[in-house]
Amino acid sequence: MSTVTTGARTGRDPAGSDGWRWRLAWLEDQNAALRDEQQRLEAEREQLQTENERLRAERERLQAANERLRAEVDALRRAAKRQAAPFSKGDPTPNPKRPGRRPGAAYGTRAYRQPPEHVDQVVEVELPAGCPGCGGELVLERVATQHVEDLPAARPLVTCYQVQVGRCRVCGRRVQPRHPGQTSDALGAAGTQLGPRAVALASWLSKGLGVPVGKIARLLGQLGVRITPGGVVQAVARAARALQPTYQALAGGVRASPVVAGDETGWRVGGIRAWLWTFVGEQVTVYRIARGRGYRDAAAVLGEDYAGVLERDGWAPYRRFVHARHQTCLAHLLRRCRELISDAVAGQAKTPHAVHRVLEHALRLRDAHNAGTLDAATLAAEAERLGAQVDKLIAGATRYPPNRRLLDHLGREREHLFTFLRIPGVEATNWRAEQAIRPAVVSRKAWGGNRTWTGADTWQVLASVLRTASQQDRDPIEQVARVLRAPVPILADLAIPSR
Repeated sequence: MSTVTTGARTGRDPAGSDGWRWRLAWLEDQNAALRDEQQRLEAEREQLQTENERLRAERERLQAANERLRAEVDALRRAAKRQAAPFSKGDPTPNPKRPGRRPGAAYGTRAYRQPPEHVDQVVEVELPAGCPGCGGELVLERVATQHVEDLPAARPLVTCYQVQVGRCRVCGRRVQPRHPGQTSDALGAAGTQLGPRAVALASWLSKGLGVPVGKIARLLGQLGVRITPGGVVQAVARAARALQPTYQALAGGVRASPVVAGDETGWRVGGIRAWLWTFVGEQVTVYRIARGRGYRDAAAVLGEDYAGVLERDGWAPYRRFVHARHQTCLAHLLRRCRELISDAVAGQAKTPHAVHRVLEHALRLRDAHNAGTLDAATLAAEAERLGAQVDKLIAGATRYPPNRRLLDHLGREREHLFTFLRIPGVEATNWRAEQAIRPAVVSRKAWGGNRTWTGADTWQVLASVLRTASQQDRDPIEQVARVLRAPVPILADLAIPSR
């Protein structure tokens, strides 16, 4: 009988007892090998998990570093275009061109000082007795004129008002008259005062030009008016109190304007963060220093029910003026597109390029309409076509987060992009508000803000009146002096819109 060779190394029958023992041993060997393989795989898995955790931590670190660097880049960009940024941002040009405009047909003839409208004195400058070179006789050929405009010697005009104070014999009432040139009824220790034009000049220098009160006191002293810096502060505050009714009327004029441009910037009051709001309406400007940057702070000037057109940037609280039409600033969006394009890699620039083209085309349409080469009906149709292009961009897919944020912002501002193409008199940017806020930003760089909220109120009142007077080509000093002379509260002589 032959032996079985198919199941065992020894050639024995696997069905026998020895075969089962061999089978069990073989399975145990296989199980041990599998346990070793399992332990190896588990060790490898733990190693891979450790490596995965390390890579995840490294990725988070790199993402955090990327976000930090991106924030630093954004901060540097904001600092570079801030209105109070240094005037020089790079190395000087080796051979700079001569500053100023060139004469020509586009800008007119070369400017020069025109002769004055009146002449106070005429001085004859006669020829000498003989030629300075040879001593020969001189013959008069013509008489030329030269005008010299100069300031007179500084000497203050001091007026003494001898006020006759009386009393009624019937009722005993004290009666004190007032001359139109007086600015106060104070007598006795308070009877020596600064005149209205001097106070108006100090107010204009302080809030209109941003000159520190110490320098104002020195300037007035040079003009013959002795005053301390503290006296300047008190005089300017008195002018602001007299102009409070005018300030309230200007705020009403902003609310009555069909188009208003708004902007805001950081401020300081007593070293604490505050905000300076600016609203430019129809030939009127109102400043307001507030504790916050929210909707309520803007509505305190503009009014919650404002129903005109609001030219503004993308700051979210502006969108809460639901009764108003809006025009978002295209200049801000164009700058944002250019920044994304400069940072883009490969296809990341496609989206900002497309948005930039749409906005630039809208501005060209505006220019063509203003030039008279594009009628209103065609302009409205083109505005609808541009809106459809923006809708297509917003609906598009992009994996680059900055581009997605740009499109999301466009989605929020979709209805406010092309208002300037539909409503005459609306600007495509909020440049009017930015121009109005620029002098305040320059002053803030010099002295930082206000020390008290009373000083902040003084600043906003005077700055609003002085800026509005300049807009309307009115003499700001005469405006303030006229209000100071009035025995009862009056408004400055300014054109203020009304509803």
